Amino acid sequence: MKFLHTSDWHVGRTLNGWSLLEEQEWAFQQIVDLAISEQVDGVIIAGDLYDRAVPPVDAIKLFNKTLARLVLEEQIPVYAISGNHDGAERLHFGRDFFSTSGSSFKHTFGGAFEPIELEDCQIFLLPFIDPIDARIYYKDDEDKEIQGIGDALAYILEDMEKAFDPDKSHILVTHFAVSKKDDSDGQSLRELMLSETSNTVGGLTNVTSDLFKSFDYVALGHIHTRFASPTKRVQYSGSPVAFNVKEAKRKEEKGVYILDLDATGDLSQTFHPLEVKRPIVALQASFETLMSPEFYKNQPCQKAWFAFDIQLSSRKELEGINVRARLEEIYGTDIVEITFSRLGDVREENVTVDQHLKELEMQSPQEIVSDFYQTVTGAMSCQKDRLPLWKVFLRRLEGADNETSPVRIDQFWTLS
Repeated sequence: MKFLHTSDWHVGRTLNGWSLLEEQEWAFQQIVDLAISEQVDGVIIAGDLYDRAVPPVDAIKLFNKTLARLVLEEQIPVYAISGNHDGAERLHFGRDFFSTSGSSFKHTFGGAFEPIELEDCQIFLLPFIDPIDARIYYKDDEDKEIQGIGDALAYILEDMEKAFDPDKSHILVTHFAVSKKDDSDGQSLRELMLSETSNTVGGLTNVTSDLFKSFDYVALGHIHTRFASPTKRVQYSGSPVAFNVKEAKRKEEKGVYILDLDATGDLSQTFHPLEVKRPIVALQASFETLMSPEFYKNQPCQKAWFAFDIQLSSRKELEGINVRARLEEIYGTDIVEITFSRLGDVREENVTVDQHLKELEMQSPQEIVSDFYQTVTGAMSCQKDRLPLWKVFLRRLEGADNETSPVRIDQFWTLS
């Protein structure tokens, strides 16, 4: 049987305030077109359909429009689960309507033990859960001690296996951080995540891929890059579009997987990249270079989102210049980020989360604020006439000052 595997649509996501709905709609159109041309038996969406529990109206309309085309017009079943970003109530809405076409949406794991029965395979849908959900479910079984998500999944998967049909293959659709067998602490996942986003993945307590050894294919969601996949059979599809600047810097093709799986478990899979309608372009250069025709004529001006890291030898270089306005004249108004760094700085994109935490633990509050100040302003240190106000700010951070009035951080520096 043939399936399309996608995940982490995050419908309604914004890019530093800019709507991504147009880019998402373009990606979804390609996904539906591919499902039709490949004549798939179903589309798997492995969680995080929406970006938040209560999505905006336009996001709901786009999601419903995409599902209606798949399920109602093309009669292609959709097998979907909720992720950590989804709201159960929103996914529950319309479930009975879509189930008439053979589609299935799981937002609670109580029904995860009953597989979807197809001709050659069984599909098990396990949405994102917390360990507390499993403790409640197994509360009457005193032999089951659940400390973390690994314990919970071990019991759940064991019970799923009891429903296995030996004459069929078995697919699991789920939404967790899964690392390779030899990466039990999830360090490699954390390194991938730091290059993708400034935060760790929501609910990132990883389990290892050997936990799923009984399944012929595990369609994963939760991590936005397919390169996090621990094995060929335990696979992340990645998100269909890039959602932030750091992710765009990876220059990774986004797409979906088409997989063929027969009753014996024989698997073949192909990655299909999706075209990007409006790319995110990250540029690091001096302001003089960015404004040079020799440079910007080689850029997709007016046709992309731009993120600029402007390298400065001194903040005085830009004194009296409206940087954003000048950049917009050339590159267009879709500038999602402008940062400044000192000339010669090389930003570490591959520093691990653990290394960041260790560095922060070794720094005092004064050093942390000073580093932030230097990053934003390009200046070497806070001006002396700002030091009294700075000390008040630090006392408030540390909770040593009972004052509750806010201290604006922009009071600590000037543009000189």
